[in-house]
Amino acid sequence: MLVNMLEAKSRLSSLVARNGALVAKIVKYVAPKVRPPGAWRDQVAYADDWDSSATNAEVAHLFLDTD
Repeated sequence: MLVNMLEAKSRLSSLVARNGALVAKIVKYVAPKVRPPGAWRDQVAYADDWDSSATNAEVAHLFLDTD
C-alpha cells in the first residue's frame, strides 16, 4: 500500500496496527546495490564451436527426440 506523508502522519496508528496487534513494520528504504556488468567475464569457458550447425542439430535432437 502506498500512502503520502500527510496521510501517513494522520493515520499512522491505523497503518501499522490492526485490533491492537502490530501488522506492519516501517523501515527506511535502502536502494539495492547496482552490480557492475561483466562480473562473470573471463570466468566461464565455452567451446569455440558452440554455435555450429552440428551443435545446433545435437541440441535439437536432445529436445525433440521422442525415444
